[in-house]
Amino acid sequence: MSLTEASAPRLARGYRLRRDAARDRMVVLGPERVFEADETALAILALIDGERSVAEIIDALAAQYAAPRSEIAGDVLEMLADLAERGVIAP
Repeated sequence: MSLTEASAPRLARGYRLRRDAARDRMVVLGPERVFEADETALAILALIDGERSVAEIIDALAAQYAAPRSEIAGDVLEMLADLAERGVIAP
């Protein structure tokens, strides 16, 4: 999957973001997988809904963290590409 700022990613079928009581933190649950997400990843994952474009996600995070958009864009695109490669997100 080639991600661009126009893409509107969503969690792939079978994956969901949930609070894990045993770990006392948010995790990504998938078929026979559990990913523990750090604060940055959670901020990105919380905005992935299949409706928002990558550009909208970047803009929201840049505003939320008062960070340069160019820095946020690189981090978001890199993380989304990694998640797409692992099959966690879909176009």
